[in-house]
Amino acid sequence: MNTLFVLLALLAAAVWVISTVSLRTKALADRADRLERRLGLVLEHFGIEEPEPAGLDDVRGLKRAGREVSAIKRYREITGAGLVEAKQAVEALDVTPRG
Repeated sequence: MNTLFVLLALLAAAVWVISTVSLRTKALADRADRLERRLGLVLEHFGIEEPEPAGLDDVRGLKRAGREVSAIKRYREITGAGLVEAKQAVEALDVTPRG
């Protein structure tokens, strides 16, 4: 009986900790999203364009060669982006030769 009570108490404590961490993580993610939007507005207001990450020509070359998975992987290495963001960025990337 005591063991069951202890296990239930531990389970309740674990659920409470997980829900608290989850709520705080969501709040931080929402705050980061708001800050990114505000920063975008400031950059737009002052006419500042975000520079391309160094190494993006490597990503273009991989995409041009039909190696899209490698291009996504390289984009992630360069930028630290998540998988979905990197995939969207590589798909939207212009690979026409400059010049």
